[in-house]
Formats: sequence, C-alpha cells, structure tokens
Amino acid sequence: MSQNKPWLDSYPEGVPHQVDYSQYESLNHMFEDSFDLYANRVAFSCMGKALTYQELNTLSLQFAAYLQSLALKQGTRVAIMMPNVLQYPVAITGALRAGMVVVSINPLYTPRELLHQLKDSGADALVILENFAHVFEKIQDQVDIKNVVVTSMGELMGVKGLLINWVVRKVKKIVPQWSLPSSINFKDALDIGQRHSFVKPQIGHDDIAFLQYTGGTTGVSKGATLLHRNILANVMQIELWLEPGLRGKQIDQLIFVCALPMYHIFALTACCMFGMRAGGLNILVTNPRDISGFIKLLSGLKAFHIFPAVNTLFNALMNHPQFKQINFSSLLVAIGGGVAVQRVVADRWLTLTGKSIAEGYGLSETSPVSCCNTPLINGFTGHIGLPLPGTDVSIRDDDGNQVSSGLPGEICIRGPQVMAGYWHSQDETNKVMTADGFLKTGDIGTMDANGYVKIIDRKKDVVIVSGFNVYPNEVEEVVAMLPGVFECAVVGIPDEHSGEVVKVYIVKRDVNLTVDQVMEHCSEQLTNYKRPKYIEFISELPKNTVGKTLRRELRNR
Repeated sequence: MSQNKPWLDSYPEGVPHQVDYSQYESLNHMFEDSFDLYANRVAFSCMGKALTYQELNTLSLQFAAYLQSLALKQGTRVAIMMPNVLQYPVAITGALRAGMVVVSINPLYTPRELLHQLKDSGADALVILENFAHVFEKIQDQVDIKNVVVTSMGELMGVKGLLINWVVRKVKKIVPQWSLPSSINFKDALDIGQRHSFVKPQIGHDDIAFLQYTGGTTGVSKGATLLHRNILANVMQIELWLEPGLRGKQIDQLIFVCALPMYHIFALTACCMFGMRAGGLNILVTNPRDISGFIKLLSGLKAFHIFPAVNTLFNALMNHPQFKQINFSSLLVAIGGGVAVQRVVADRWLTLTGKSIAEGYGLSETSPVSCCNTPLINGFTGHIGLPLPGTDVSIRDDDGNQVSSGLPGEICIRGPQVMAGYWHSQDETNKVMTADGFLKTGDIGTMDANGYVKIIDRKKDVVIVSGFNVYPNEVEEVVAMLPGVFECAVVGIPDEHSGEVVKVYIVKRDVNLTVDQVMEHCSEQLTNYKRPKYIEFISELPKNTVGKTLRRELRNR
C-alpha cells in the first residue's frame, strides 16, 4: 500500500499516478492542435447554430488581431461578461491567443460588484452582452476602460440571429436601454481584426491565462491567478480520470451538455477547455433556468455523453413532467460539482436514468478539479472520490499537522492545478498557502484508509447557493449600509431547491425598518443568488466574550 498516498492503490486500472502536460507549451498550443486535427468538426452549438473548429480558429484569430490593433500589451486583462453564447468561446480563445488574460465576470452582477472586479483586475477591455450593458453604463466613469465590445444574443447566428434578437429585444423585452457611445459591436471588432495582421505572441506555461474571482474569509473578492499550466494540467487530469469510462466505447465525438455558465470555473475547464482538447462538441445552454426549454433541447439530441451540473439542476430536471422524454442511453457520466450532491437526488437520478452522478470537488483556486469519483461508480458514494493524478491531499489540524486516517481536519491540496496565488494580494495568498505548497481550502473533511475524501463541514461560513459561493461578510456589509440597521449577521439555511439560501438576522436601529425595505436595498446591491431570501428581526445577536458574532447559534435557531 502507498502509505503516504493511499488513494493511488484505489485508482482504476491503467490510470497513471502523475499527469504530463508537457506536450503543450500553452493553452494556445492546445487550441492550435485541435484546430488542425478537428477542423471540420462542430466545436460549439447554441440555439441550433453550429461553429466548427475551423470557424472558431478563424474568428478567434480575428478577435485576437482586433485586440492587438488596440495597442494592448501582452498580459492586458480582458473582461468577459456574457452567458453561454457562441461569442464566448470566440472571445476567450481570441484573448488568450493575443497573449492576454481573461477575467471572467458573472453577467448578473450589480454595478457595485462589477466595479470592484474591473478595478481590482485592472481590465483594459470589456466584452459584454447587450442585455447587461446598462450595468456597465452606470459605473463606466469610475473605471479606465476605453475598449468596450457589446454583442447581441444572436450576433453570430446569421438570419436566425436576427429573429432571436428581435424576440429578445421586442417580445421578451429583456434588453434594458443603454448608451455606451465609444463601444463597437462584436462583428465590427471581427471585421477590424480581419484587416489587421495577427502577431503570434510567445506564451509559456507560467504566463497568466485567467483571473478567476472568488471570495475569501474577509468577504473581499479576490482573483485566483490561473496560469496556462494550471488549466492545462487540470484538462489533462480530467482526461485521464474519464478514460476508464470511455474504454471499449465506439464514440466518434464526445458531446458535452454545457448548461453551467462558462464564467464559472467548473464549466470553463470541464466543458470548454477539456472539450476543445478532446475535439468534442459543446452544446451551450444559454438559460438553464428555462427547464422546459432545456428538456426540449435534451430530448432532441441523438446522443450526449458528458453532463456536468449542480445538485439543484439535476433536481429541477427530474421534477419536470417531461423529463422521461430524454434518452440517457448514451450518457457516459453526469458530474456533480459546485455543491454537495444530495443522496436523495443521486438515488432518484440513478433510478430514472440508469446512470450514476459522479461527485467531484474543487475550487476556483484549483482550476478547479482536485478530487472526483470515477465514472465507474454504481450509485451514490457519499464522498468526493479520490485525488486526481498528480494531486496530493492532506487532512490537517489547526496547527498544520496531518491527522490520522478517518479523523476530521482541513482539506489541503497540492498539485499542478493549484493557482499561482491571488492577484496582487500576497498577504491573502500567504494566508492560504502552506510552507510545503499546499492550499488550505477552508473545508473540513476526512480521508479513509483507501484515500477516499469526504467533506463533513465548512471551516468558513460560506453559503453555497446552487453551486455559487456567497460570503456572509459581503452581504452583511451591504445590509449594514441601511440607516435603519444597527447590526446584522448572515447565515445559510437549507433549501430543497438551491441547497442553501441566505438568511439575515437584523437588530434594528430604526423601529420602522421593514422587510420590504431590506429586500429592495439588497436587490439594488447584490446579484440574485446573494440576496437574502429570509429576513428576521431580533433584539440582539449572540456573541462570544470578545464580541464576535456566533453564527453557529443563529444557524441552530
């Protein structure tokens, strides 16, 4: 038995213990190989419109040349604020091929949240869907961004796109009025790029690819600095881990259902990046909350093989009356991540589809996958599987000492997928990195004698809503802005639909303060999943002897 790394003895036959990504100098090198190998394959599809690898190659080079035409230097941060539409992979791939750094931004952010991320990252360019342009308009004078590309939902979809845009703008009316006089649209940017010569930059393993923003124990959003080698390593780790499930299968092209947003690290790596490495087809789902439309899409597919999702999405699909119309016979693996998969959901999924959900675990700081169940499991395991090839997991106590097998401690991770650090924040980096190179995750877990890892609690008070982290300090800061609030505390409470929701306890300063006033204020300052779903006024907050709020007592009320 591997005493220091017991998980290695539990690996499926043929899975190597280490990962080798040296065949690629950068993500750009990986893209170029795929463009050559799979030129005529469809790489991405959205709302019935297909984009081949050759077309993606052409369009991404045009976008890269456009960015270079702006005299932006290598390493410039390019912010992308879109849901899953065809422009997204073009923008990502183009920015990286230009030698620039992609800053992924949640398009549902409020002006306050967007302002922080743009200022912290120092972004010099922004690509944004017109549905959200009004948000940037509100803060444009507070940031130094001169280069703004605004795109429409159907801009790369030809005649069909014109119809989609008409429906979005005139029928559904989900494009608020906006005015950004110096902006250009996506197609105009591509046209400019087509007229300029692309200059291939020298990009290596240690160049930055993404700033993936996350939160911290202080609630301050930080950019996890992910290098080209971090993402490359994780892509190759995922490929090695899935290989046992592919053995003996005659599949011409892997088909991914990309329902999770690509601004989230899970879909970015496990769908977009891994899909391109494998020459796969990513079916982009722009609005997975439209469960009826999503089920109609799945029902119309002849085959799909890899379906990453969160617990809430699996659950919502199964609760729809048309779910049984979907043919799951081709599904190789459903991957559960972002938040713990509940046993009742996993068991029901197995019963209805005949397929297991392989639960995994990761963070933005780990690109993201660090542990995962293998695709060979048969049913709910209750754990997050084994560390991936090349990944070390150590369960440690508060003094940094490794605990004995089966005992709880903080999950610490070391591997080639672990970030280089937090963007321009060495102090925050030092807080989470150990002297021997492990990332302290803030999650409490155990590892059994066979190397299987289980999460039992969170050291931090993070609330996980449908796979997205909500940091109590941020919500508390927003609520405390209300003049009628004396003090407040935020906790997460269980919810059958989203895993958890935010609840805020408020001690009033003004006796006339109402729930509606708090709700209205939060809707202006916080994106939807961060907003409190429950508000309770109490006379005082429980505190310890030094005055620190005892959130655990509030959770147990």
